[in-house]
Amino acid sequence: MAVFPWCSRSRNYKAEFASCRLEAVPLEFGDYHPLKPITVTESKTKKVNRKGSTSSTSSSSSSSVVDPLSSVLDGTDPLSLFAATADPAAMAAATDSSRKKRDRDENLVVGSDFEPWANKRGEILARYTTTEKLSINLFMGSEKGRAGAAGSAMSEKVRTRLEELDDFEEGSQKELLNLTQQDYVNRIEELNQSLKDAWASDQKVKALKIVIQCSKLLSDTSVIRFYPSKFVLITDILDTFGKLVYERIFSMCVDNRSVLPDHFSAENVSDTAKETCLNWFFKIASIRELIPRFYVESSILKCNKFLSKTGISECLPRLTCMIRGIGDPLVSVYARAYLCRVGMEVAPHLKESLNKNFFDFLLTFKQIHGDTVQNQLVVQGVELPSYLPLYSPAMDWIFQCISYHAPEALLTEMMERCKKLGNNALLLNSVMSAFRAEFIATRSMDFIGMIKECDESGFPKHLLFRSLGLNLALADPPENDRLQILNEAWKVITKLKNPQDYINCAEVWVEYTCKHFTKREVNTVLADVIKHMTPDRAFEESYPQLQSIIKKVIAHFHDFSVLFSVEKFLPFLDMFQKESVRVEVCKSIMEAFIKHQQEPTKDPVILNALLHICKTMHDSVNALTLEDEKRMLAHLINGFIKMVSFGRDFEQQLSFYVESRSMFCNLEPVLVQLIHSVNRLAMETRKVMKGNHSRKTAAFVRACVAYCFITIPSLVGIFTRLNLYLHSGQVALANQCLSQADAFFKAAISLVPEVPKMINIDGKMRPSESFLLEFLCNFFSTLLIVPDHPEHGVLFLVRELLNVIQDYTWEDSSDDKIRIYTCVLHLLSAMSQETYLYHIDKVDSNDSLYGGDSKFLAENNKLCETVMAQILEHLKTLAKDEALKRQSLLGLSFFNSIIAHGDLRNNKLNQLSVNLWHLAQRHGCADTRTMVKTLEYIKKRSKQPDMNHLTELALRLPLQTRT
Repeated sequence: MAVFPWCSRSRNYKAEFASCRLEAVPLEFGDYHPLKPITVTESKTKKVNRKGSTSSTSSSSSSSVVDPLSSVLDGTDPLSLFAATADPAAMAAATDSSRKKRDRDENLVVGSDFEPWANKRGEILARYTTTEKLSINLFMGSEKGRAGAAGSAMSEKVRTRLEELDDFEEGSQKELLNLTQQDYVNRIEELNQSLKDAWASDQKVKALKIVIQCSKLLSDTSVIRFYPSKFVLITDILDTFGKLVYERIFSMCVDNRSVLPDHFSAENVSDTAKETCLNWFFKIASIRELIPRFYVESSILKCNKFLSKTGISECLPRLTCMIRGIGDPLVSVYARAYLCRVGMEVAPHLKESLNKNFFDFLLTFKQIHGDTVQNQLVVQGVELPSYLPLYSPAMDWIFQCISYHAPEALLTEMMERCKKLGNNALLLNSVMSAFRAEFIATRSMDFIGMIKECDESGFPKHLLFRSLGLNLALADPPENDRLQILNEAWKVITKLKNPQDYINCAEVWVEYTCKHFTKREVNTVLADVIKHMTPDRAFEESYPQLQSIIKKVIAHFHDFSVLFSVEKFLPFLDMFQKESVRVEVCKSIMEAFIKHQQEPTKDPVILNALLHICKTMHDSVNALTLEDEKRMLAHLINGFIKMVSFGRDFEQQLSFYVESRSMFCNLEPVLVQLIHSVNRLAMETRKVMKGNHSRKTAAFVRACVAYCFITIPSLVGIFTRLNLYLHSGQVALANQCLSQADAFFKAAISLVPEVPKMINIDGKMRPSESFLLEFLCNFFSTLLIVPDHPEHGVLFLVRELLNVIQDYTWEDSSDDKIRIYTCVLHLLSAMSQETYLYHIDKVDSNDSLYGGDSKFLAENNKLCETVMAQILEHLKTLAKDEALKRQSLLGLSFFNSIIAHGDLRNNKLNQLSVNLWHLAQRHGCADTRTMVKTLEYIKKRSKQPDMNHLTELALRLPLQTRT
């Protein structure tokens, strides 16, 4: 191809804008509204056949056909229509299922406000552990009689199973000794799985043997500290067994004719199912030992529903009385806890049995201090303070069941019964743990009186005050009692010598103090905590509790000027010596500040404190810090920086940014935020100080510009630097700092060769050329209004940038270099206009400086020709089979650029456009629809003023036909 000269067409931007505006149409809002449903008229034609007549047609008119969007509201959308055409039987079944679920939910007595046993399970297993060796007694029956004939009579099968069960009772005993706690847990889990396997293989008697074997373990208290955890593990097996038996009997109630409803009665149960259910109860009744017989029967308590309506209500009192035969008070209280748990699951409305269990427990509670228990503790070397907490999980559960939706009168009665037992500390603690917080809070002074008078042996009073504090964190006591409550509690707490006991109580009461008192009382509490936790560096063992205290304080003090005026708050933070913990605390404080600080601040107390906290977070960053952690820290620090404002004291604001740069230099997102903040400060200064103190303002703006110019090179991200150079240059240009703007733009140009081929984006390596293309296009838009430097020649910045683009190593398979050259062509075309498309106030661009000077235009056209030559040369290199598609697309793109920006009255340029049109369609690679629309656009433009020459051009642009 020959070299073609470039000639830009003259543009009248105002006229072009006017021609592109939409035509205004008068609108009657009474007739139309965009949210009003669309109404159309539909004409329907139907054939009507009558006897003795020919077919005729009738027309009907239908209006208010609703548009698709509004149809969603009335259920006529496609999904609703699809549902409406579903199988009626399936829909009826779904409706019935929905109704059953609704009825079941309405009849549910235990709601979501009742904490289930599953929530307590993990805590018990974690708390009650042991390092002692454990043992499991396995009672293994002999193998006789297990291989009965398949065709034996039913009576023989029953007798065989009874013999197996009896054989199990009298079988050999095998003991697993010296088990660690984990070995014990693993063995119990194996037994649970063995139960499921035996049941699945229809070995029901073997399954029952496993359950009996496990239940017997609950009578063993040889390692008493582990008993609560053992109870959890064994009752898991009992729960599995009870579920399997219930599901087995329930499945026997289902036949081909009917399905047993969820809320069935005994009348709905088949005789076969009832007989099977009775057989299970008879088998369990034959168990000789009390404890396994009680637990196994309790596990299938729900099965009484198959026998009679009153079965459960009759069994619960009997099972409650059975527990009286258990001599060990610890074993008996856990048996009562299990019965209460099963009772709440199957018959939560039967409160009488729950209350009876509680009252029976109170009658036997004195056994704890009897000789039998005391001798047992001596043998195992367990002190009473370690023994009594073993009762807490069972007692807490019993109290929770009793107090659930209980009337005030019942709770008051229980308090009175506790008093009659001498206000036993263990009982009182369970009462406060289980009863509603509102009930405890309104009687706070009564409970304090009971705590003072209670028997403290084995259960210290400070734990009682802790339980009271937990309730007061959830519910408010009477206002007149609040200060007295705090004084009474803190008298006990502050006397504690053990730092761990002290901090466990103080942590709870800090929230009460923050909630109801001023910073004075909070400061006193924090000072007392520091006093107790500083000696011997006791704080190092209590970081979780100290963190909890900080979170509670900042949760109630949203005014940070008040928070940081608390004298002991910052000294309290000094106790966090471990770096990871200290950083987490600082993050909590900053999150609270960002969340609750509504207005910008310049309070020196807040600024100094938060700068110290942010500095702590920043200094924790090292080479091993994860990127996510860096982003989080930077986000918090940036949130603080955004909330600092000194109003019109711009110099103070800049000083703050200078100080922040020195403090947070290792977090790039913070430096980026500071640069953006300084740029905004420069623009705001020019806007506010317009016309006043112009020299001082100019000096300050130059200081802001210098801040950015110094800071940007310290950043790592190449495109971060490029974009900030461009943005800062734009700010400098807007403030008439022309030499500084040139410096920014030169720095950006010099940085382009350093752009790597691949860059890291969110942890993934991606090609960089698309990002570079985007940056350069933005850069070209700015260069339009940048005036030439008087000492550097015409379009010196454009020339330097073109040289960099030419020398940059582009991918062979990429056309981004040509796309950039096309953008340069657009820029140069815009620079040749008499008046530019946009300007910056008080900045004379090249259209004002040169005023359409012929030498400037000649230089501009010369650059255009150089760029065109590069584009055409590249198009030549694409004349290969594998690159023809790219050649077609680039040729059409260049054609469109010439149509938009070139003066096609120039014959050579006109001919070039025709050649490009043919090139785009050569080899059949062009999209026909695109070519048609392009030609239509040219014909439409030819009808505009001064565009007649496009008519002739359109005639020379044929559309390729495909056969």
